[in-house]
Amino acid sequence: MNRPYRVVVAKPGLDGHDRGAKVIARALRDAGFEVIYTGLHQTPEQVVEAVIQEDADAVGLSLLSGAHMTLVPKVVQLLHDRDADDVLVMCGGIIPDADIPKLKEAGVAACFTPGTPLPEISQWLERALDEREAS
Repeated sequence: MNRPYRVVVAKPGLDGHDRGAKVIARALRDAGFEVIYTGLHQTPEQVVEAVIQEDADAVGLSLLSGAHMTLVPKVVQLLHDRDADDVLVMCGGIIPDADIPKLKEAGVAACFTPGTPLPEISQWLERALDEREAS
């Protein structure tokens, strides 16, 4: 890792299940990332505000509610509106395979579904951020 990257882990929408987000936050922390967890029931605006305030390098959005096709593109658009296109966006949770290409077209760098090994997520994020820093 080139430096300790800052990552906001967020639970946008009305989904009240955050065990997965907390597990991801801890795994990223243990891998050397600085992690900020926003808590439950965040609006896209609140998520983006946290990303800006924390000067985050990446944001991980955890969704289990089925609202990923609404909330994730909204976060990406709001980041763009705030000139924060350099923030890497990833998401995880219950996301059907058919929706993953659509989310990537909307600006999401990666989607992780249940069962993805935690080291795979942290290693991917480290590589992606290191590559971004190098360019």
